[in-house]
Amino acid sequence: QYISKKVTEPFNHINLDCPDEISVYEELKPFTRRILEENYEKNQREQLRQQFSANVSHELKTPLTSISGFAEILKTGNVDEITTKEFAGTIYSECQRMISLVNDIIKLSKLDEKSITQEKEGISLRDIAREVITLLSPVAEKKKVSLRLSGDSGMMNGVPSVIYEMVYNLLDNAIKYNKENGYVIVEIKNMIDTGKIFFSVTDSGIGIPENERDRIFERFYRIDKSRSKELGGTGLGLSIVKHAAKYHNASILISSEVGKGSKFTVVFTNS
Repeated sequence: QYISKKVTEPFNHINLDCPDEISVYEELKPFTRRILEENYEKNQREQLRQQFSANVSHELKTPLTSISGFAEILKTGNVDEITTKEFAGTIYSECQRMISLVNDIIKLSKLDEKSITQEKEGISLRDIAREVITLLSPVAEKKKVSLRLSGDSGMMNGVPSVIYEMVYNLLDNAIKYNKENGYVIVEIKNMIDTGKIFFSVTDSGIGIPENERDRIFERFYRIDKSRSKELGGTGLGLSIVKHAAKYHNASILISSEVGKGSKFTVVFTNS
């Protein structure tokens, strides 16, 4: 009993909030270090949660204020038919923006909590890319941006809906932040010797300043803030890409030059 008490006594003196405040014998230091790491991770998650809540509130408040203002004017009944149609169009656009935002938040939440109900299955990155290109072709044509797909099949084990969202957001951004008469090239490489698959999206767009590359995957972070509303989107696209890649144990490489374009490469390890 005496020995047990001597062994367990140091545990009773550890402050779980500040485990490094008390000196412990060498064998306990890995334990206290782990507590410190977990406390740090917990604080980081809490800060991210608070920041995310504040950003969501701001992003929802803007369209809601606009909708409320136009609806209040329409409620008076003293508005001509042409103005009524214009106001209705604005209200519709703002509602669509909120629906997109809520949908993206739901997607991110599922990836965060790893609550995806679909099982992983054999899929072709090339087939998914072709499907996304077909969907986004009208948008690209309107902006006079050419879309090209080349390379291998990219057969891998993944969740189709999650990979689709990743590919969609990469291509949507590449078109959105491109120049008129620009291009987007999607290339897939199966590296048989290493078992890796490289999925890259190259564009001729505005590029990403070096000092902003670490932040582009942050939620609601936009490089071109002055044109964010004009370009549309929720500011969550690259966050979805990051989480979708992480969900599949993939890494993301970025190369970019301001004014000349960017290349995003997602590296999957086929297992």
